[in-house]
Amino acid sequence: MNFKNKRILVTGGAGFIGSELVRQLASAGARVTVVDNLVNGLRGNLKEVLETGVRLVVEDIRNQKKMEQLLRKADGVYHLACLGVRHSLHSPLENHAVNALGTLGLLMAARNAKVKRFVYVSSSEVYGTARRVPMTEDHPTFPLTVYGSAKLAGDCYTRAFYNTYGFPAVVVRPFNSYGPRSHHEGDSGEVIPKFVLRCLAGRPMVLFGDGRQTRDFTYVSDTARGILLAGLSPRAVGKTLNIGQGRETSIRELARLVRKVLGKPRAAMGFDEPRPGDVRRLYADTTLARKWLGFHPTVTLEAGLQKLKDWYASLSSSPQSLLRQERVHNWIGASESRRRP
Repeated sequence: MNFKNKRILVTGGAGFIGSELVRQLASAGARVTVVDNLVNGLRGNLKEVLETGVRLVVEDIRNQKKMEQLLRKADGVYHLACLGVRHSLHSPLENHAVNALGTLGLLMAARNAKVKRFVYVSSSEVYGTARRVPMTEDHPTFPLTVYGSAKLAGDCYTRAFYNTYGFPAVVVRPFNSYGPRSHHEGDSGEVIPKFVLRCLAGRPMVLFGDGRQTRDFTYVSDTARGILLAGLSPRAVGKTLNIGQGRETSIRELARLVRKVLGKPRAAMGFDEPRPGDVRRLYADTTLARKWLGFHPTVTLEAGLQKLKDWYASLSSSPQSLLRQERVHNWIGASESRRRP
């Protein structure tokens, strides 16, 4: 599948990873339509590509009639729209409705429209805590949250459509992504943008539990390129593939590296209560992505943190002002959230 003049639908395309994928697709010559309800995504994430022909449709993926209409002329679909892991802790039913049932509805509409490739963007959260490392795609799946469970349901629905109907679908499981436009705010906030902004603002980086949890951090351009390749390679159809850096980093190590990159060796670290449903260990085996997609990450964690630092420096908003949108305990609903320094 060559992207030149191909009509590609990207759900969640105004979000963090989705907007980077849209930029890469547009650069490859695709005619991209983005579907996003802008609950977590931002129109501003797409500003430069909207000016060059990318189309944004503000809509919920659960609007089946609208999805059927949009898919009639689509050659391919990248499905990233979802509600996040912390959201699932305070709103599990809504999280399931969007992440699981929304995916099933989209698969039905895409199959009826005879879409030539469907890429479902899952999550490393489907695995739960690592029982062995590095984690291959056949690692047991024991998600710890409704989010992980709902994303796993999407995995299963996507593979079922391939196995039952021969529908040309691929499942990719990105590990933890970071970079420009990553979320620091609300229940979407993630550790790297929070650490960087807090360090820049002279506030303590908050580590939950003992900080020895590990993650496989992947720079967003690498993550998006892996997802994009899943829509190109005919050998990927029917496969489930990890997308990650292939390196394990503890949260304590991360905090120390943020100090180094930002030139703040004495930046404070504070410890807080463990987060509910927090995965203890993640570390991707990306052998199959290398084999079937030719995927190779190119940005190291240190280099990626420097890129993120430079991006924040380019913004008109200060770290202090951006942190007004942060909720430390972001697994608690907004109406009952507690702010802590």
